[in-house]
Amino acid sequence: NSNDDPYFWKTARDKCWRPVVSDVERISYGKPAKKKRTGSRGVPHRLNQEERFLYDQGRKKGFLEVAGSSWRSQRREAPILNTYRSLCDARGKAYIVLHKGNTGESDDVVVDLSPLRMPSNFASTQSYLRSYETLLPYVDYFSGLFDEEEDGNDSIDEVSDDEASNEVVNDDDEEDDWDTRPIYQLPQYCTRWQNLPRSMAKTLGKELSILFDAKDPKASKSLKPKGVKAGKGRRSGGYGIG
Repeated sequence: NSNDDPYFWKTARDKCWRPVVSDVERISYGKPAKKKRTGSRGVPHRLNQEERFLYDQGRKKGFLEVAGSSWRSQRREAPILNTYRSLCDARGKAYIVLHKGNTGESDDVVVDLSPLRMPSNFASTQSYLRSYETLLPYVDYFSGLFDEEEDGNDSIDEVSDDEASNEVVNDDDEEDDWDTRPIYQLPQYCTRWQNLPRSMAKTLGKELSILFDAKDPKASKSLKPKGVKAGKGRRSGGYGIG
């Protein structure tokens, strides 16, 4: 319960299904994961060279930077977003992404809390982020908690704190899902800041990375696993994913 946990906004669930970082790396190259369900043929994870650079930078900084602000429609088609979300799940960290607009004046910063797998904390975390002292300069850009439906479309509905608490706490089946399902089968619970100037968006990304302790101390340039061969198209799950 968030009332009893002084660090509730970044607390991650223990004793649940998660991938391991080495397997996330493997499927990002199209190699089979050692742990089943790390990837899916229906969810692209394989990175190209440009995406690999952004992924490595994201690990070091604690937040990902990608071109394009239409983050809702992009997610299912963008291997880098899927792979970085899986990395955050493996590490038990919030998934922070800066979506760059075309003008440099319309960037979005999104925090997806789903990799923490603590749905009872999502609504209180939204309130905390709105009022946290370091983030107050960004309050005019704040858009609250968004809940992505699991029905296979990209609809996002804004929900109130009370609705979010009721939805995520009272459903026993959903609690089981957070324990057992891979992240690509779980909905996103996102707080976002919209239409930020580029410099503000980057600074906000850094602030959130610190707040959520999101930097990866083990991050280094990705090393291609031995024996990687050309796989299937990137729109499928990739080569050898079970």
